[in-house]
Amino acid sequence: MTYAHHVTATDPTAVRPGACRPAPLAADLRIALVRSVRRMRAERSSDAITDGQYAVLAALDREGPRTPRELADLERVQPPSMTRTVTALAAAGLVTRSDHPDDGRAVLVSLTDAGAREVKETRRRRDAWLATRLAGLDPADREVLARAARILREQVAQ
Repeated sequence: MTYAHHVTATDPTAVRPGACRPAPLAADLRIALVRSVRRMRAERSSDAITDGQYAVLAALDREGPRTPRELADLERVQPPSMTRTVTALAAAGLVTRSDHPDDGRAVLVSLTDAGAREVKETRRRRDAWLATRLAGLDPADREVLARAARILREQVAQ
């Protein structure tokens, strides 16, 4: 039986001895983060787009117009996969493709107004879902999570 199953089966709030050492903490955080992200992804404005398609819309919202190659690099996928994703998003009216101003062989992918609304509504839903859960916590637990969020942001920025 793994630690995650053991804690869940007995006391979900228990911290086992040694759990703050790097290796056990890494395992606990990985499980918690993966489960949290998986649940949060369910909160989106439309079931018509995939998680990968939404990630591209969010990247365009955050980064501005990009080439399919740049999007593939940002999302860590192969260019042919990104081409299929961009084609599907364009067909749905969520992005447009235009000639690149500096490279006649390339295209730029940009959000449409509908794509921007999709990103905004999905973010709103995800924030509302998480805010509802956080509202049910003790203020001290929310403070711990605020510190943890800062620490995690710093760790992934390195």
